Amino acid sequence: MKLLASLRSLVSALFERARVNREMEDELRSHIQHRADDLERGGLARAEAERRARIEFGGYERYKEECRETVGLHLLEALRQDIHFGFRMLRKSPGFTVVAVLTLAIGIAANAVVFSVVNALVLRPMDLPHARSLHMIENGKQHFMQSYPDYLDLRDRNRTFEGVVAFSVTAVGLDSGQGSSSAWVYESSGNYFDVIGIQPYLGRFFHAADEHGQGSAPYIVLSYAYWQNHFPADRGVVGRTVLLNKNPFTVLGVAPPGFRGTALFFAPDLWVPLINQAQIAGESTLDARNIRNVWIVGRAKPGVSPGQMAGDLDSLAATLAKTYPKEDDGLTFVVTRPELMGDYIGQAARGFLACLMVLAGLILLAVCANLGSLFAARAADRAKEVALRLALGSSRNRIMRQLLTEATMISVAGGLVGLAGSILLLPWLSAWQPLPAYPINMPVDPDAKVYVVALLLALLSGLLFGLVPVRQVLATNPYQVIKSGATGLSRRFGLRDVLLAGQIAICAVLVTSSLVAVRGLVRSLHSEFGFKTQNTLLVSMDLAMARYTSEQQPILQRRLLDAALVIPGITAAAYANTVPLNLDQLHSNVFADGETDLRSSKAVARTVEYGVSPGYFEAAGTTLLAGRTFTWHDDKSAPFVAVVNQEFARQVFGSVAKAVGGYYTNRNKRRVEVVGVAEDGKYNGLTEDPQAAMFYPMLQSPSSNTWLIVRWNHDPRQVTAALRKSIRGIDAGLPFTMGTWYNELDSVLFPSRVATISLGVLGGLGAMLALTGLFGMAAYSVSKRLREFGIRIALGARRNQVLRAALGRVLRLLAFGSAAGLLLGMAAAKVLAFIVYQASPRDPMVLAGVLLTMLLVGLLAAWIPALRALAADPSILLREE
Repeated sequence: MKLLASLRSLVSALFERARVNREMEDELRSHIQHRADDLERGGLARAEAERRARIEFGGYERYKEECRETVGLHLLEALRQDIHFGFRMLRKSPGFTVVAVLTLAIGIAANAVVFSVVNALVLRPMDLPHARSLHMIENGKQHFMQSYPDYLDLRDRNRTFEGVVAFSVTAVGLDSGQGSSSAWVYESSGNYFDVIGIQPYLGRFFHAADEHGQGSAPYIVLSYAYWQNHFPADRGVVGRTVLLNKNPFTVLGVAPPGFRGTALFFAPDLWVPLINQAQIAGESTLDARNIRNVWIVGRAKPGVSPGQMAGDLDSLAATLAKTYPKEDDGLTFVVTRPELMGDYIGQAARGFLACLMVLAGLILLAVCANLGSLFAARAADRAKEVALRLALGSSRNRIMRQLLTEATMISVAGGLVGLAGSILLLPWLSAWQPLPAYPINMPVDPDAKVYVVALLLALLSGLLFGLVPVRQVLATNPYQVIKSGATGLSRRFGLRDVLLAGQIAICAVLVTSSLVAVRGLVRSLHSEFGFKTQNTLLVSMDLAMARYTSEQQPILQRRLLDAALVIPGITAAAYANTVPLNLDQLHSNVFADGETDLRSSKAVARTVEYGVSPGYFEAAGTTLLAGRTFTWHDDKSAPFVAVVNQEFARQVFGSVAKAVGGYYTNRNKRRVEVVGVAEDGKYNGLTEDPQAAMFYPMLQSPSSNTWLIVRWNHDPRQVTAALRKSIRGIDAGLPFTMGTWYNELDSVLFPSRVATISLGVLGGLGAMLALTGLFGMAAYSVSKRLREFGIRIALGARRNQVLRAALGRVLRLLAFGSAAGLLLGMAAAKVLAFIVYQASPRDPMVLAGVLLTMLLVGLLAAWIPALRALAADPSILLREE
């Protein structure tokens, strides 16, 4: 009750000051009047009674102040005065105010943007019912994905999940009557929408009850965005039949706005039942336990702990491994978050975002150090003002409170400006589609959490740099300052020097990080991939989209290849089922020759495999080190053969020399002869360790996935136009995409490019903060020592001596801070190597770049103060003094 009464009194004092003041005056006067009445009844005249009453009452104003303190008016009034005075002081120094606000805004904006991304992708759950209970179930040993038969066992035999769904992502050709166009689709299990727990915007979803065996549910559900863009919000689309890869499918409904499936960064166009995989992909792998091509997400039962889930899945994995030793030997399940496709993308993304948060925090620390130096210098300039206030009776606490109020005003203004800048930037970041061929983007929408964090960071920053001048205030001697006119400039190594050196060190770390990222990107563009991207064109198509049968596909592939080879300017051409460094890679186990036990534990190598046509190695620019390549006679009627890379030869045969003519057993129990050895390359990612790879004739294992590889030595525009015309002439309805092999690397280069852009921006901000900090220190030092420089010049000092006296201290701090930052950057080599490709802070180019950058920053920062010091005129300065 006392607390409520106090709060009520404070609110009244805040919003009803006039009434409270009036009641206080009335109360105090009534005390005096009552005492005067008593004295008058005792025989004194009225005037004398009032005089005696006032004397007995004591200091009227003192009691008035005590009453104001009791109801809280004193603190509120003092705060109002501090804010009013602080506003006047900041308005009196507009240059300082603008620089301080913008400097803090940079730090707050950088942290707000990074935290918004972290919040959207890591901290905030998906916008789905009970999203915290959704978990991705990964294959923990060799794969992230699972096989469809393993999914069925998981769905039916687990004890800790309410429901388990499976899905995969693929591209299809959709024809709604106006021509075929590409679309991205979730192939989902029939219970997908029921387990996720959402309701359709229009029509209905498909359900498990719609499935009656493979190919029994030719239905699709459109995403809201696809419905808006391709069916102009036509509500009559429900029930319409469209062609999906030239197969009829019925539109059941439209998903609600904003629903993107169970991955935050991927926005599919539609959903189809996974049970109709044969109509979508041209073949079905739903019965193949050894082909792992579906993602699995489960909704945990209420009250189930992570430990219970892990125990249940471990037991089930052991049962499956025992029941199906060939396919599931050593099977384990891992429970992860589904937002970033589990650990497939999530592990690397979370690590990269953690590094960005650390670097953004370093930016804010550099900002605080910069502002701390500014506030310390400003406090030194206000030494006389502080001394006069102390001499007139002001308390040191009141002065410190005033300085902290000004710092808080700067922090709030800087926080608001920085937050506004980040809000303007985030919509662009949300709309950014880094890989145009894929529906990938980051929905970064700031929420209350972002605003609160930005405000707290701003206030914390204000407290940090606002406390810097406290020692100066506490140590101020009013008598000495007023007598000597000292401004607080010290020749000793002080707090401002520590702050500046720390700021330079932080900025050197940021510059090091950015140059490491740039160096890594440059190396990634000029490294050996095991193939040559220059002057190479890729044409990607899926023949199943055009309903070509498995017998027709090799014929069409040969026709496409022959048509390409007769185009002028094309020097080599071939086709493959996929290409290295593409997102779609096929892995398999290989076994020793004659091995009959095909469990994973018996495998001698885990390889990446490619189906290729004759001429592939010439078209791809891959060097053959030994043996031969394929011919058109290497078909199904011929013995099975393969070309392997050097790493495969080392792992399976011990050396390249022993590989040619050797045999191994593949996952289909076929005996394969190695007829050639090719150079190693990059297959899954740029940072991977050497991987075993094998190439087999596509005629011996046909595939509808077709990548036509064309190498030219002529005008690429003419070659592209002629090739496009040639394909259209063979089949006008065949959907395909065309682009250079270099552009196809966008997906694998995406992490390096993002790292380069992100770290480059942070490094630029760091260099700019170092520049402003050094300039501020140099300019302040020169301005306070101009008279000294004038005397030195009058006494015959040379220009280099004046410069050494003016800037020696700043340049020493630059050298010390840069060295410390470079050492810290080198210490973070492992972290930076995780982000970028083949780069290290120990790289001579990086070291030289950091030193050159910091030297340039120092020269730019010292240029104007140096000119001012050299231009000091002794006669004018002494006359002014």
